[in-house]
Amino acid sequence: MTVMNENTASVVHRVIDRVFPKAPDFFLLLHQQAMQVSQTVNLLVDFMGTGDVEIGKHIKRDEHAADTIKISNIHTLNEAFSTQMDREDIYRAIMDLDAIVNYCKDTVNEMDMLGIAPDRYTYEMASALRVGCLAISAGFTRLGESPAEAAHDADAARKADRHVEKLYRKALAELFQGDDYLNMLKRREIYQHLARAADRMAHCANTLHDIVVKIS
Repeated sequence: MTVMNENTASVVHRVIDRVFPKAPDFFLLLHQQAMQVSQTVNLLVDFMGTGDVEIGKHIKRDEHAADTIKISNIHTLNEAFSTQMDREDIYRAIMDLDAIVNYCKDTVNEMDMLGIAPDRYTYEMASALRVGCLAISAGFTRLGESPAEAAHDADAARKADRHVEKLYRKALAELFQGDDYLNMLKRREIYQHLARAADRMAHCANTLHDIVVKIS
């Protein structure tokens, strides 16, 4: 009977690792990206509450950091020999999370460009978006070990999206009164950006739920 010594075993393990490399921890990578999104949305709420220009600049810097994370995660996905989840689900989650940050940046940019100050509805919509993004972040955190709890987080994010949609309709109903049409068009554009951010958050929640179903 041949006994494999430590050196031989080490060589065998290296060969196996090269032929069948270990899958990257996409549970961790998606959690980290979701945390970045939550940070940006927290800043957005602060901006909508204060109109602080410096916070707006911070949001723009965060968008660059989010892009770096997105590119890194896509590269890791493309290079991965195997994944713990469906590749398409991972890709959708990466892109939807990044889109939320992009809409936050676009909102701040257009408010600056159009000369629009925050109002009650931009603050409330951003706050509801934050609730949903925190749920998404919690869901990706728990996905690997507690899929059932992650499914509840996905439901909470979708509920937050519905709240944003209600606020959006209420804001438009109140906005389109009087004859200040230029202000109406400008503010509608800002409300739409926030509604679209919430829509992408809902897409991400759906992907999270799809992953739960597949790995459970």
